[in-house]
Amino acid sequence: MLHIKSLDEGLEIFKALGSDIRLEIIKLLKDNNGMSMNDLASKLGITNGALTGHMKKLEDCGLVSITTESAGHGNQKLCSVFLDKILIDLDPPEDEANVYQTELKVGHFSNYEVFPTCGLASKTALIGEVDDTRYFAHPDRYNADILWFTKGFVEYIIPNFIPFSQKIDKITISAELGSEAPGVNDVWPSDISFYINDTFIGQWTSPGDFGDIKGIFTPDWWFPNWNQYGLLKLLVINKTGTFIDGLQISDVNINDLNLTDKSTIRLKLAVNDDAEHVGGLTIFGKNFGNYNQDINIKINYSPIANK
Repeated sequence: MLHIKSLDEGLEIFKALGSDIRLEIIKLLKDNNGMSMNDLASKLGITNGALTGHMKKLEDCGLVSITTESAGHGNQKLCSVFLDKILIDLDPPEDEANVYQTELKVGHFSNYEVFPTCGLASKTALIGEVDDTRYFAHPDRYNADILWFTKGFVEYIIPNFIPFSQKIDKITISAELGSEAPGVNDVWPSDISFYINDTFIGQWTSPGDFGDIKGIFTPDWWFPNWNQYGLLKLLVINKTGTFIDGLQISDVNINDLNLTDKSTIRLKLAVNDDAEHVGGLTIFGKNFGNYNQDINIKINYSPIANK
């Protein structure tokens, strides 16, 4: 997912999409799960040279990716859609002066209760044995860049270093998430619940556990029949409610949480055993999946009004 924070910031993407033929390219690539340049040009009824110009515009702004693979009579270029979703903020950009930003490594959880199938891995190796919950307490878990479980939860303490005498106005959390199926299954829904300090703030249903193609940052040693990538989700708690990718998922707002510079902030991600879809959770960190990031946190704050 690409988060465009202002109309000016998205200008190049808007230009790239302001063409009927480039929109048709996106549709064809989505419908066919990627195509070669030759097949795409033939389907569109244009020359490879004309297609190259359109593809460059789409590639330059990150909408598509082009890779070269060996074929029987030489190399061929394979094209695929790179972004699964674009979120555009139409509101004016916020004052970034009163913002604290941090990130959490996937393995830096402070509490957990998980059930197999489950496991953790760093960018170089598995941590312990898969499906053995004891390894979620192993010291090497701090190096984990991916973790997964069928049901249960992991909980993180969000560092709170906003200045003294400030209140928290908004929390933005960005993470790459997916379900956890035996092996992989693109259609494997899972209801993932989010909590702040044990207050339920909303739920998102992950559509599946994706393994159709290798994750862009997933290491080469990783098993090809295991989950490869997730979806980048943007969770926002502000003064009007809680949102995922701009869609409201609950009425719980930041004032309900009463957070200040003195607050401990605990973020819990859970798959509850009484959920409609108990399909597990996979959290992808910087060295796995399609997004080169850990769990990113942004906290907007302002002075506490004098009473």
